[in-house]
Amino acid sequence: MSSRKAATAKIGTKARPKPASRAAAPVKSAPVVAAPATSVAAAAEQLAADIQRALKAGDHEVLSSQALQKLMTAACRLYSAQVEAGSQALPVGEVTPTDIMVTASGMMRAGNLAVFELGMWQSWTGR
Repeated sequence: MSSRKAATAKIGTKARPKPASRAAAPVKSAPVVAAPATSVAAAAEQLAADIQRALKAGDHEVLSSQALQKLMTAACRLYSAQVEAGSQALPVGEVTPTDIMVTASGMMRAGNLAVFELGMWQSWTGR
């Protein structure tokens, strides 16, 4: 956990909007702004579509645990870098609150973080 001073220095003096309250329906992302078409972006969109198709077909083992971990690690780092650069985009599209809670809980276990630390970080940074 970083100190308040370090966390404050990272975000500067910009005020960030508070997140919306929980909803019972699937969470929808903010409108996506088209990014320049790159081979990496095209490959990511194709992979996402392939995974969604496999899940609809009932294939929950479409990726190995190791492949999923590498993908989640890269996505987590990319999202963090984009937020630090000023992006206000939400990290996911249409998912259920349960999907979010299961994933967030796993990510917090992976980072050896407690909910208390998340709350403290959010109060320090306004995110």
